[in-house]
Amino acid sequence: MTSTGVITQEGKTIAVDPEIIPYGSIIKINGNEYLAEDCGGAIKGNRIDIFVENPTIKKYNVEVYIRRNNYE
Repeated sequence: MTSTGVITQEGKTIAVDPEIIPYGSIIKINGNEYLAEDCGGAIKGNRIDIFVENPTIKKYNVEVYIRRNNYE
C-alpha cells in the first residue's frame, strides 16, 4: 500500500519527494512511464524509487521527464 492509499504495481508505481514531484505526476524514465504514488524515508530531493517485485539494489543517474498538462 502506498502513502496515497493505492496498491503498488510493478512497472507503474514510483516513490518521489512530493515537495519536488507532486503525487499523481506522470514521469518518463528511459522511455517508460510511471506514476508518482508513494514516498519513502530515503526519497528526498531529486531521488526516485521505482517499485519492483524482486528488488536488487541499484543506483542510476538518468534524465527524468515530468508530463505537464498531458503534453510530453
